[in-house]
Amino acid sequence: MTDNAWNEPPQGSSDQKPPKDATGREWKLIEQLLMSQTREAKRGRRWGIFFKLMTFAYLFFVLMLFVPRFDLGSTKNLGGDHTALVEIQGVIAEGEAANADAVVAGVRAAFKNKNTKGVILRINSPGGTPVQAGYIYDEIVRLRKLHPEIKLYAVISDLGASGGYYVAAAADEIYADKASLVGSIGVISSSFGFVNAMEKLGVERRLYTAGENKAFLDPFSPQKEVETQFWQGVLAVTHQQFIDRVKAGRSGRLADDPALFSGLIWTGEQALELGLIDGLGSAGYVAREIIGEKHIVDFTLHKTPLEELAEKLGVSISRSLVNQLGFQQPRFQ
Repeated sequence: MTDNAWNEPPQGSSDQKPPKDATGREWKLIEQLLMSQTREAKRGRRWGIFFKLMTFAYLFFVLMLFVPRFDLGSTKNLGGDHTALVEIQGVIAEGEAANADAVVAGVRAAFKNKNTKGVILRINSPGGTPVQAGYIYDEIVRLRKLHPEIKLYAVISDLGASGGYYVAAAADEIYADKASLVGSIGVISSSFGFVNAMEKLGVERRLYTAGENKAFLDPFSPQKEVETQFWQGVLAVTHQQFIDRVKAGRSGRLADDPALFSGLIWTGEQALELGLIDGLGSAGYVAREIIGEKHIVDFTLHKTPLEELAEKLGVSISRSLVNQLGFQQPRFQ
């Protein structure tokens, strides 16, 4: 046996090296596999964080929507004696901040609170719907009878007109600034007529109804005198309801002036002479000088942002339907 035979490795030995190019490919495959697994792990973590955040946000909004915002009747009992304040800002109508449910909830809580020495209803409103204003008026009258020891004062800031004054008339006394605008005791309903415009555009109106008066006051049809008289009668009845409420609330204090119920509006100084208000002063003045408790606690019920968004979506759909019909609900304006 020659020396070379001792130097040659036996066949099948583990010391036999694979081709160099094969080893490089294997390492590249291993590297790609590891990087792919790393990317998948990172992606999984990112999606996990995302879904956790989404779950947290969902639970948070559900909590904000369904859990009571605060218990107006109990949590404020710890504040000591105070004057309770409820604000009416803007139009008094369903879907608005000054809707009847929100205002009534605040007023009820104010009367319910054991430390309330008097209630101020601060009003800055151009009016609203008869139903919403009437709901607030009736509830104020009921609460005043239920709690005769607590007086409710309406304070008009910039504007207390139409439905805003309707609500104020339910108070024990009404105050305003000398330059406030007060009154506008009337009812209005507006629409448009597009008959001539449709004729000029060559548009044909096709209307199908069941019920001879179902399409009354249709803005795309010629105006009918009988329909106009009927609707005017509805407005007159609503106006008389307004007048009756004001007379009941302001019993013995109104001047004998037929212009009071004509829809005109006056300054606070003029309103005082006409008996529409009882004095000139702000909410702070009434709390300090009339009620005798300068510490004011706000009982106004505020909506959460999510509630406002949901209501605005619903109201926008309702208003679009009303606009399609061509007329609006009568309003105190």
